[in-house]
Order: sequence, then C-alpha cells, then structure tokens
Amino acid sequence: MVQKLIRRIGLDTNPLIFFVSAGLTVVFVVASIAFTDAIDALFGGVSAWILSKLGWFYILGVTTFLIFLIGLALTRYGRVRLGGKDERPEYGTLTWFAMLFAAGIGTILMFWGVAEPISHFAEPPQGNVKPQSVAAAEQAMGYTLYHFGLHTWTIFCLPALAFAYFIYKRGLPVRVSSIFHPFLGDRINGPIGRAIDITAVMGTLFGVAVSLGLGTLQINSGLSALFGVPESKTAQVVIIAVITLIAVTSVSLGLDKGVRRLSNINIVMAVALLLFIIVTGAPLYLVRGTIESVGIYASWLIPLSFWNDTFGHSGWQGDWTVFYWAWTITWSPFVGIFIARISKGRTIRQFVFGVLGLPTAFTIVWFSVFGLSAFNIQMDGQGGLVRAVVDQQDIPGALFAFLENYPLTTLVSGFAVVIVAIFFTTSSDSASLVVDMLCSGSETAGPVRQRVFWAVTEGVVAATLLAATGQSGLDALTEVIIVVGLPFFVIGFLMMVALVRALSSDCRRPRSPEVAP
Repeated sequence: MVQKLIRRIGLDTNPLIFFVSAGLTVVFVVASIAFTDAIDALFGGVSAWILSKLGWFYILGVTTFLIFLIGLALTRYGRVRLGGKDERPEYGTLTWFAMLFAAGIGTILMFWGVAEPISHFAEPPQGNVKPQSVAAAEQAMGYTLYHFGLHTWTIFCLPALAFAYFIYKRGLPVRVSSIFHPFLGDRINGPIGRAIDITAVMGTLFGVAVSLGLGTLQINSGLSALFGVPESKTAQVVIIAVITLIAVTSVSLGLDKGVRRLSNINIVMAVALLLFIIVTGAPLYLVRGTIESVGIYASWLIPLSFWNDTFGHSGWQGDWTVFYWAWTITWSPFVGIFIARISKGRTIRQFVFGVLGLPTAFTIVWFSVFGLSAFNIQMDGQGGLVRAVVDQQDIPGALFAFLENYPLTTLVSGFAVVIVAIFFTTSSDSASLVVDMLCSGSETAGPVRQRVFWAVTEGVVAATLLAATGQSGLDALTEVIIVVGLPFFVIGFLMMVALVRALSSDCRRPRSPEVAP
C-alpha cells in the first residue's frame, strides 16, 4: 500500500526513511514554534551538560580520526582503488577541488575569515598573553588554522572514505547504514539500518541548516551595510526563502549542470576576492606572514590537538572548538557522500592526502590573508575592527567592517555578498542531492520533486533555528548543533573499525580489492 502511494505521488525512495525523516522534521519545526521557551531550555540544558562532561570526547575524537586516516593511507591499503581495477577519476584535480571546497567549507571561510582571527586577537584563548599584541596574533592564527585546517577536513574525509569504499568497492547502497555492513551484515536493511539512516538524514538537515543560518546572518549583515536592510529575523527568513528558490533551480539541474558549474564559478570569485585583498593591501607583508603562518600552524597543531582547557577551565573551548567539531560532524554524512561521489577512481592514498591536503593548503592562505590583514588594520591602520566585531559582538558583519578599509568598498562588499549567496546555494543543493541519495539508497538522482522537497526542507529548518527562538541566531545554532553532534562522534569511531575490518577481510580473499599499479 505504501509503495503504491509512493508511485502514485511520483517518488522513488525508501518510504520508511523518507517519511519518518520528514515527519520528525515537521515535529521539530512545529514544536519550536509552539513551545519556543521549552525547546530553548531543552537544547540549552543538554548542550551545557555535554560541554561540561563530554567536551574532551569531541577533541579526542577528531584527533583520533586524523591519526587513523594518515596511518591508513600510509599502509598497503593506501593503494586500494575506490572503484574497479581500471576505474579512473571522473573529475580533474582542479574541478574536484572546487567542488569539494564549495560544498565543504566555502561558507565557513567567508563567515569566519575575518571574525575568528580578530576575535582571538582581541581575546586570546589561553588568556596568557597581552590582547592585541604580536603574541596574541600568533595565538590567534594558531587556533584559527587548527579549527579550519586538517581537523575540519578530517571530519569530512573519514565518512567520505567509508562511503566510497563500501559503495564503490562492495557495491552497497548509498546509505550510512552500508558502512556498518561488517558489523550488521544484511541487517543493514532492517530496523537497525533504517534507524542509522534516519539519524544521518536528520543530522545532515540540522548541520546544513546551521551553515545556511550562518550564511543568512552574514548576507543580512552585508545587505544592511550596503542598503540599510534591517538585521532582523524577518529579513533573515526572507533571505533564506530567496536563496532556497535559487537552490531549488540548481538542484533540479543535477550534479554536473548545477553544482559543478556553481562550484567552479564560486571558487573563481573567492580567489578573485582573495587576490583583491592581497593587491590592494600589503602584498609583501601578506606573503611573509603567510609563510610564517605555516610555521605557526605546524608548531601549534600537536599541542592543540590534545588541549582540553584542563587547567584554565574557562569554557572557551566549548564555545569555539567543540561547537565547530559538533557542527562539522553533523553534516559530514552529506559532505562525505558528496566527496565520495566525485572521488570515484582514486586510490585511498590519493583520496586521503587530496581531501586533507588541498583544502587545508587553501585554508592556510585564506586565513593568513584575511586574518593578517585584519591584524594590520587594527595595529597599524585605522583600527576599529575589534570594536565592531568583538566589543559590539557583530561577528556576521566582520567581513564587511573589514572591507571598509579597502577601495571600492560598496562594489567589493556586494561582490562578497554574492559569493556567500552562491556558497549558500551550493551547500543547499549539494545537500539536497545527498539527502535524496540517503533516502533512496541509489546514486542515481531521484525525481526532481524529491530533491526540491529536501532543498525546501533545509530552508525551513534553517529559518526555524533562526526565527523560532527566543535567543540570538548564533546562540540558538550553537546549542542545537552541540546536542545533535554527539551521536555522530560515536558513529565515527565505529566507521574506523568497519573500514579496517572490511579492508582486512577483502584483502585476504582470493579476489582482493584491486590496487593501483
């Protein structure tokens, strides 16, 4: 009867995963609107408990994932090809990088490129150096690159590798439950498997919604600076609605026509903005500083990978690092499947070092240029960034306050708004394609109406998180994502075990996985 209904309304998906996920989303939206204070209290209380009791688990988890991935790539398993023996990558390296960058953290870099370095510069995380000093600048760059470098891409890389292996090597459905085949066997098609898939769909929706929410806050701030648009919940809902309409158009075109074109356009625009800051700013200072930032990142990487604020117990880590890790891991199934889809044909070694290395290198350059330029403005220029971003707590407006110190301010600020909007769109339409895959279990794009449904749903959840709350948008996004992220860390540890079991088992068989020559 259910299958007949599915066919009648023109869907091609697993009805249990689709309707339960959709139903839970509706329940959340309705409850958030009808019981705002209760929902705020629930997520606030649970997130506070997690931060005080389990923050260390988030820190340890991501570092463990990173060590595991590098170790695996360096073993003999690193030569295993993610696909058939003669499989070769479908996309060239530059296009591949543009797509995974745009779908991964493009929006994040635009939002935090100025905001995070200047925040830590004004208020050093460890509190052991003078604010707005050279030492504070070094500490700010160390923490910023830790947050957006190897560790962030580790969170994407682990599930992406697991998806690629079990989908393209073992021929299992495009679902998170497929990763647990070494544990569950054919039971991945039963209740346990479906529960895993529904959890993944919900996590993806919330993770993407947080990214869309941050993008909306930044676009609203940019429009306010350019055209006097009020920074309000009403304006933010309207922005989400408009961008969702654009995403619906893109997702209807599919991966190659929609996401690929937008990704290539976006990376070119982002690089153009980067070059503008370099050329019109202090080129020599930025070249020297970027080189120095590599050394700063290298020297801070290992200590911060295990730092848990044990002695200071300031709560800083929960507000920043734990939030980042929880947020990133909730939408790692979406980014993971997307990266797996565009990475078929690469070896595990190529995959791991490509996914970790290429975006991290670009991230170092991006934050060095924007972060060091912000420091230079504050220390040797007109100043005012600390007052605007930290004292007035206008993190979404950080980029636009920064651009006021450069020529063609209005034009460049408008250009930046467009970049954020396109990053917003690529995140939404990529997620819609992936959520549709998670529900159907097929790599083939489902009916347009399914993808449109998920694109609209992501917009509705983002609007709910921003508007149907008694808190500021950023606080609401932070609390919800810390709670939602916890089960995904547990799943991450299970992914590592599943991969090792599968590789070990397959390589013992007479017909072992093909390896690259």
